[in-house]
This record gives sequence, structure tokens and C-alpha cells, in this order.
Amino acid sequence: QVQLVESGGRLVQAGSSLRLSCTVSERSVSSAYAMAWFRQAPGKEREFVAAVSSDGTITRYADSARGRFTVSKDNTRNTVTLQMNNLNPEDTDVYYCAANSVTTSAATYVWTRRYDYTNWGQGTQVAVSS
Repeated sequence: QVQLVESGGRLVQAGSSLRLSCTVSERSVSSAYAMAWFRQAPGKEREFVAAVSSDGTITRYADSARGRFTVSKDNTRNTVTLQMNNLNPEDTDVYYCAANSVTTSAATYVWTRRYDYTNWGQGTQVAVSS
């Protein structure tokens, strides 16, 4: 089916920046994917962070991310990125990439609920120290 490979997570100091990447690959012919980033702290539910439509033109952000994080797609490289600026300790979580295949008629659709996504990456750890 779909394989999502994430990278970029590490320990950083508050106020610094990180760039997470997620690459989608599959054996079959290429599909269009709406994609999103979620995060999950130990003992808590996985929560929405940011999402982007398959054509890369529409984005959605959680209140905690809006203004600090930027999600974008590079369809030529089949990659979605999450640029995170002004990080604070509350951003410490495992970050997960998610993807939904869509038809061309849904190229501008985005989803923000975890149960809307069926394809998930393995997660990458982000830790922000005070």
C-alpha cells in the first residue's frame, strides 16, 4: 500500500526551529495525497497539528501551531514538510505523518481528524528543552 517515512525530529532548545519531512512511496502508479501532521505525548491522545491538500494549495492548522508552523508539499519529490519555528516545551511530542489518497476532484480537500487518515508514518521524536 503506502509507505510513509519521517525524519527531522531531535532535541532542541526553546525558541529554536526544526524542519520535519515525510516522504510517501508506493509500488503502484502515483496517487494524489492529502497529508497531515499529528503529534502525541505519552499517555495522551494523538492530536492534529497541520494538514495540506493534495495539490498543496490549502492548509489547516491547530491553534497551537498557527503562526509558528508551516506545512507544505513538494509533489515532484512526493514529500510533505513541517517547518516549526519558535518551539516551546509544549511542542515536545512524537510527530506522525498521515496521508489520504484522493481523486482529482478532491485536490483541495483537507482533513483534520485522526480517524480521517488510514496511512501513518512511524513517528519522529521532537523534544524541546526550557
